[in-house]
Amino acid sequence: MAQADPGVLSRAQRRKAQTRRSLIGAAQQLMAQGRTAVSVLDITTMADVGNGSFYNHFATKEELFEAAVMSVVEDHGELLDAFTEGMSDPAHMFTQSFRLTGRLHRRYPELSRVVVNHGLSVLATADAGLLPRARRDIEAAVAARRFVATDIDVALTVVSGSALTLALLLHDQPGRDDAATTDAVTAHVLRALGVSEDEAAALIALPLPDWG
Repeated sequence: MAQADPGVLSRAQRRKAQTRRSLIGAAQQLMAQGRTAVSVLDITTMADVGNGSFYNHFATKEELFEAAVMSVVEDHGELLDAFTEGMSDPAHMFTQSFRLTGRLHRRYPELSRVVVNHGLSVLATADAGLLPRARRDIEAAVAARRFVATDIDVALTVVSGSALTLALLLHDQPGRDDAATTDAVTAHVLRALGVSEDEAAALIALPLPDWG
């Protein structure tokens, strides 16, 4: 039996992956606009792919939208992991992650709208969202006596509420300074976690990574 040309397979795989990315990108655009009551044809038209190709990747629209949310979560998680790699202080890790997350709303407004429109399903999904990372860092910071939190779930409620309302504020007031506002909210969150005002200021004053 003749063997398939590896180059042909590779091209086919690349086309398939690109089609999936296009569908997920279209779904994210629709979610950012708050438009999920659409047809498969609407989605494939926006993605510029054949209507029949949809079902090579997703069984339902709901499955696609779930994948679109997970893509946002994974991208966000990978970015935070890259920027906090090698840090030994969990309080610094938490602070930097929160400050970076706030700044992402202006840097990637369309994906930010997915966060705003879908809230906790983005923040808390699996092991990749903001809240699982925040839980990890808060628990580590409490163990290291950097934070004070007798109830981690209550602490996470403060963190998640602050993260979502910060996103809403930045979208509602496009002229507002996102960096200064994010750092001000971060200071309030740190104080809620038992950090002194001076130490919160010191953590926020640490430089953020250069992300180009």
